[in-house]
Amino acid sequence: MSPAEVLSDELARAARDLRTRDEPFAFATIVRTAGATAAKPGAKALLGADGTILHGWLGGGCTRGAVKKAALAALQSGQPQLVSVAPEELLAEKGISPGDQVEGTRFARNGCPSKGSVDIFIEPCLPMPQLVVLGASPVAKALASLAPQFHWAVTNDMPDAEPAPASHQKVIVIATQGQGDIPALQQALAQDADHVAFVGSRRKFEALAAKLIEAGIAPALVQSVKAPAGLDLGAVTPEEIALSILAELVQIRRLKCAAHGNAP
Repeated sequence: MSPAEVLSDELARAARDLRTRDEPFAFATIVRTAGATAAKPGAKALLGADGTILHGWLGGGCTRGAVKKAALAALQSGQPQLVSVAPEELLAEKGISPGDQVEGTRFARNGCPSKGSVDIFIEPCLPMPQLVVLGASPVAKALASLAPQFHWAVTNDMPDAEPAPASHQKVIVIATQGQGDIPALQQALAQDADHVAFVGSRRKFEALAAKLIEAGIAPALVQSVKAPAGLDLGAVTPEEIALSILAELVQIRRLKCAAHGNAP
């Protein structure tokens, strides 16, 4: 087995571990070099959420700062990055300053004596968007069954209320349908979620909203809840209602991707 094959195995195992822990990471691959460089095309590395190299190798310290900066940008936006690290004299010849972005490539200065150039492609690997489904109603069960097919990570447990990266979505759907509506709404509104939706009629939610406001929850926060949940498809059955909710969630996810510059 060649060193490259061993390295690929290590990278794959490390990536699987990060996926299992639902942690963001990125792959970096050298796609082109010119002049004297320690690493050559095809060299790969696995980068952590803070942009540091966890496994693999991309050469010496000449590229480390540029790779870290590009990795953080990729993980924040969810968009791949191409960074070209080149000697300052070469950038000046092209009329480019360090930090400039030209036709999708961001340029950085190589201050190492080797004076080589390295182009590195960085691909973010983000956790799947998180869907918290509260309740044990038929709609809740139908939604929990359908959503994974559209790449949502579904849970019934309320996660920590810590803010997530801009690219990591968290939505909460309350499908308690009369079984603990108020506690579920209070839990959901205490979270830093991109979207909170309530399965039930507008009139029912208005009555619940008044109780939430009486309990001290800010009116603007209460009014941010989408009720009834889902797009108006004329849904009747639990499965149809779940489909209408999922259609709305897909719409929300794609709008957020577009806002960060990703193709929908």
